[in-house]
Order: sequence, then structure tokens, then C-alpha cells
Amino acid sequence: MVFFNKQASQRFLTNYKNILAVLLLSSTLLSCSSTDEEEDESKLVAELTEINELFEPDVLWEESVGDGSGDYFSRLKPIVAYDTVYSASRAGDVIAFDVKTGKELWHADLSDVDNKRSFWDSRVSAMLAGGPVAGLNKVFIGSESGKIYALDAKSGELVWQADIKGEIISSPAVDSGIVVVNSASGIMKAFNADNGEELWKIEQNVPALTLRGISQPVIASGGVLIGTGKGGVNVYLLDKGQQGWSTEIGEPAGSTELERVIDVDSSPVVFGDKVYAVSSLGNLAAIELKSGRVVWKRQYSSYRQISIYRNTIFLTNLRGHVYAIDRVNGIERWSNLALANRGVTGPVVVNNYVVVGDFEGYLHWLSQDNGEIVARHQVDSSGIHSTPTVVDNVLYSQSRDGDLQAIETPK
Repeated sequence: MVFFNKQASQRFLTNYKNILAVLLLSSTLLSCSSTDEEEDESKLVAELTEINELFEPDVLWEESVGDGSGDYFSRLKPIVAYDTVYSASRAGDVIAFDVKTGKELWHADLSDVDNKRSFWDSRVSAMLAGGPVAGLNKVFIGSESGKIYALDAKSGELVWQADIKGEIISSPAVDSGIVVVNSASGIMKAFNADNGEELWKIEQNVPALTLRGISQPVIASGGVLIGTGKGGVNVYLLDKGQQGWSTEIGEPAGSTELERVIDVDSSPVVFGDKVYAVSSLGNLAAIELKSGRVVWKRQYSSYRQISIYRNTIFLTNLRGHVYAIDRVNGIERWSNLALANRGVTGPVVVNNYVVVGDFEGYLHWLSQDNGEIVARHQVDSSGIHSTPTVVDNVLYSQSRDGDLQAIETPK
């Protein structure tokens, strides 16, 4: 049986054409040995074929989060904190649901907090794109218009808001009473989580040509780690913003700006005394957290979030291939090429499986042992754009049209 939706395919190809144009053209220019036929085949969207299902995922509850993100680029995804699921729409809906039942607890509307709506406007979009994240009894979320909002986690009341010059299209990070926000302009700011007071600001140089996407800050060991548009990972002191080490993992290989796109758009992952990061056209690297020294580096390219479970790194590359890589030495354990060019999300681990979403709204469960697809479930046909969230073996996934589902995976 073939599962293929022509309308969803067109929607996906339109939405991702800029990213694919840059990445696929760049990789083609850097490879002299490919034939025209091989290049055409590499761009084909894989059709889903029948699988030997080991189980049927169980939908515990399903709710709606406004109109979702639509066809816009978005890093919005559901999160779980304080026994509550928080999720948001691009237009400005931020909704809290009971984690067990899905019952709506509160609904905040950030679409016109500045009262700019005219008589003729039905709604002014808040253009939410980064978050939410939760911490210190608050929920934080950013917008394309450069605003960071802090809401009370129990009531949804707006506590404070602040501005940053540049689009906030990745989630903020919060720890130790500080919220750190990265922007597409290269400006990163830290705010007091209680009142929104600006604590420090960093201005990073952004290349003339980059992908639409930025790295989420990661707070660990008193530092803030961030991927850069120049293919590196930087670390700054959390309390003052002073720079520590800076390490490049991407290696520009071409003579044009297009060929030299090497952004680190996914968030670095801290695991033990190492940091793991991947660049869009370059490398996956293991880095010493204390010194910034590169322990090992392998040729993998991705702008999706990587996931680590025990001694394995799970990664989705720019063509939608899913890989399992040894965390200690970087040796590849298995690969799955069956979801090529399907807009596959970053992978997430649940029980003994690795789960990814795709542009037709399907979630795919892959065996951790060999990468075989063993289960499949469609949230809806609008597509899944962000890596699902997993807490206590329950997976939370939101579609582009705002359909939010809590799904249980058998052990």
C-alpha cells in the first residue's frame, strides 16, 4: 500500500523550497562526481510503503491549538512542565492543557497585547515562532517581530515583555533566574526572568547568506552554548555574557557564498562532559565542554535537532535520512533512507524506538536496534514541522494546522 498525498506534497515543496534550494544545490556543487540522473533521484520525495507494524500507537487525547503555524517557518512545539502541556500558534494563542486529560486550563491571546488593532482588523498576528519554554513558574515564547513574552505558568497572565532587534525563531533558554534569547540578526540577550530587565547583550556577526533558522541557546555548567551562522559553537558566561571558547565544526569548502553555507542551526546537546553539534553543510562533532577541543568530527549535514540516548546519537540529515551514530567514537551504527525528502523532523527517543515526523503529518517509529520502521501514525495531513516532545514515554506532537496529540507508545 502507498500512502501519498499530492496536495500535502505540493505544500511541503513550496514551504521548504528555499532551504532545499540552498542545501541541495550547495551539496551538488561540492560533489563533482554525481551524474544528472543521480541528482534528479536525490530530490525525489519518497512514497510511503507498507510496513510490518509491531504495534498501533495509542492516542490518549487530542486538542486544537488555534490555527497552528500554517505554511510559515516555525520552531513552535509543545512542551511539558508542572503537569501541564503548553503549546502555541503563530497568530498568538498560548494554551495550557492538563497533561493527563488534555483539558484546557487557560488560553492566553498575544495577538494584540500592544493594542495596535484597528477597527478593520479582525486579528493582528503575534507571529510567534520560538518556544514555548517553561521555568521559574513562567512560560516564555518569542516572535518574529523580536518580542519575548513571559506568562504566568498557572494563569497565563502576561507578566512582562521585552524587545530584541531581530526575529526570535528559536526557543529561549531559562535557568538560574535568567532567560537567554537568540535572534536571527545575531543579537543574543539575557533578561532577568522575574521582571524582564536586560542583563547583557552579545552581537554576533552573521554571514551574508544563511539558512532561515537559528540555534536555541543551551544553558549548562554556568555557561550559554550557541550554534553560529559561521559553522561554530560559542560559549558565554551566563551571569555576565563574557565569551569563553569558540570552536568551528563546519568547514566552508566552496568559492561562492551559496557553497559556504555552514550554519549550526540546531541546538548543541550537552551530554556528560561533552557537547555535540552538527552544521547544515559540514560536520557532526563531539567537543569537550570544558575546553572546546574537538574530540572527533564526522561528515554529516543537518539543520534539525539531534537527540542522544545513552551511547547513541540520532540524527536526521538534510535529505531526510535518519542515522544512529556511536556517541563515543562517531562510528555509524545504522541508517534509514526510506523517508528521503519528506521534510523529516529531528528524531526523539521513546521507549525502544526513535520517532520522527514528516510533511504529510505522519509519525514514524524506528527500531533503535536497526532503524527499521515498525509503526506509523498520522496526526493530520497538514504536516509536522517540529521535533515531537517526549515525557514519561508519552509523545506530544503538533501539526501545522494546530492539531495537538498525546500519544502513548507500548513498552
